[in-house]
Amino acid sequence: MSDEIESIVQETLPKLSRLNAVVRFDLGEGGYTIDARQAPAALAEDGSVDPDCTIKVSRDNLVKLINGQMDPMLGYTLGRIKVQGSLEVAMRLVKAIT
Repeated sequence: MSDEIESIVQETLPKLSRLNAVVRFDLGEGGYTIDARQAPAALAEDGSVDPDCTIKVSRDNLVKLINGQMDPMLGYTLGRIKVQGSLEVAMRLVKAIT
């Protein structure tokens, strides 16, 4: 994983502390699993916990999403972001990072 993306994900963790769910960002070749069931949210080792929601997104679009350069709903509508699992968790995730 690139240091830039990992740094951006790490910076987002405090915003996710109230999510009360496990979210996986699937970047195609690898990704990040965030365990936000309790504060503080933390990166989990892949495969150690099952995600409630998996967000499939490219590396570039993940950066844009977290930095607020991509509207999550528009990205989903255009197929740049795909959601597997709980749509409720995905919606809470959108509120937490925007």
